[in-house]
Parts: sequence; structure tokens; C-alpha cells
Amino acid sequence: MVNPEKVLGVVVNDEPDHVGEMSLPDGVSHLIAKHVVKFLCDEIAAGRLPKNLLPLQAGVGSVANGVMAALGAHPDIPPFSMYSEVFQDAMVDIMASGKLIGASACSLTVSWAKLQEIVGNMDFFAPRIVLRPQEISNHPGIIRRLGVIAMNTALEADIYGNVNSTHLYGMDVMNGIGGSGEFTRNGYLSMMMTPSIAKGGKISAIIPMCPHIDQNEHSVQVIVTEQGLADLRGLGPKHRAEAIIQNCAHPLYRDYLNRYVQDSRHGHIRHDLTRCYELHRNLMNHGSMLP
Repeated sequence: MVNPEKVLGVVVNDEPDHVGEMSLPDGVSHLIAKHVVKFLCDEIAAGRLPKNLLPLQAGVGSVANGVMAALGAHPDIPPFSMYSEVFQDAMVDIMASGKLIGASACSLTVSWAKLQEIVGNMDFFAPRIVLRPQEISNHPGIIRRLGVIAMNTALEADIYGNVNSTHLYGMDVMNGIGGSGEFTRNGYLSMMMTPSIAKGGKISAIIPMCPHIDQNEHSVQVIVTEQGLADLRGLGPKHRAEAIIQNCAHPLYRDYLNRYVQDSRHGHIRHDLTRCYELHRNLMNHGSMLP
């Protein structure tokens, strides 16, 4: 209940909801999608995925939207369905093309133009899109039984596979966690995607230790950047670090990350607690992780 004494007035309007326009898929999104496509095709060839895939889930944002657009346009990806939390712009085009045969979500997170496209072609889209309560769309048991392939975005990932999706420097909220937790922890496959660098190379998305962890190393199976893909399944800490640094880190940061591992204290997991946040301190003090 709201204390009436604190209410100064009520403004009534009929302004419809608006969702900002999504960025068009760029070169980085296409490269990330290329690595994801190869991985999925290899999994099908190895018999670990059926030829018609399993239901896909994609997180919110321009990276996930761009990757979905690239996946939908790729000739090696068969027609697929989605069991996700949101239905974004790229999915409208993929569904119209016939590649996306059906989608379950709990919200339409689409731009005004795409919403009008859906409304204007309701006879086509209505039988192919179902919106469910979040208690169902994000239900861990349903996600697990369907064997969902989860593809979510990260702000940063550390060299052992822990992922920060929400907090800058581990302190400032960039965005909420959304449904990535339920899908990452319960999906048949869990992938985290991010560009390897930001701000022209001043920021690396692959760092020694995450200052905030939303998805831990026990849930994250695959990390993808435009540099490559690291399949972490069955790997111990040493080989996880090698795979992530070699395949996912930008060349600007590989030497630093390799030296960090080599110079760190020996243990079950090698870390140097005096340097594990050095890149973040450099960014805060000098505006760049490698000043």
C-alpha cells in the first residue's frame, strides 16, 4: 500500500509502451554466431544433439538479438523452436522466414515497428507464439525436461568460467539478471556470449577473477566471444583457463592473463589475491585495464 499523503497527483495518459530499437547485427555478433553455429553443428554430427536441435533460449540485448539473427540466416542451422523468456526483434524475421517454427516466451520485447508487423499479420504469428506466465516460462523443471539450449550474454567472464552478467566493478548495477539464472543452471547446454573487448580495447571481458558472480563455473559449459569458443565440459581448472584464454580472450590481453596464471600461487585453483582485480583497479584509476 502507498501512503496517500505521499501522493501528489496521478497522471493519466494513453501513451503505449515503447522498446528501444535494437542495434543491427554487427561483425562481432556475426563472428560469435559463426562459432555458435559450428559448435551446434559439431554437436549434431557427434550425436549429442538431435538433427532438429533442441529448443533454444536467448537472453535480452543487442548481442543475443544479433546472434539470433545470424543463426536464423545460417543455412547449416535447421528449423528450430524456442522456449525463452523474451521474444525479440530478430525472432520476428526468423519466424517470418520459416526458420523459427514456434516460440514460447513471457513477453514481447520488440520495437514498435516489429510489434506492428506482428499485429498486422496476426493470422500468421498468433498460432506460432505463445506467451506464458513467468512462473512457467522460467520454471527450472520445465527447462530441464525440455532440454533447452541456453544462450545468454555476459558482461565479463573469468579464466575459470565464472560469469558476471549484472554489476560493473562488482558494485554498480548495469542490468538485472533476468531469467539467465534459471536457464543457465537448468538447460541441457549453457552458453555465455560476449564481445572480448569494449571501449576500443580499454576493457577486456575475460579477466582473472569476476568481482561479482551471477553464473558460476559449475553451470557455465561454453563461453563464446568473437575470438572463438571454449567448451569447458569435463575440464579441470588448469585446462579451463587455457581454453578460455586461448580461444576467448582478445590478443591484447592474452599475455597478461597467461602471466597471471603462471605467476599465481599454486593451489587447486591458481590465483593471486594481490593481483586478481588489478585490471579493474587500472580501469577505475587510469580509464583502461592495460594503462
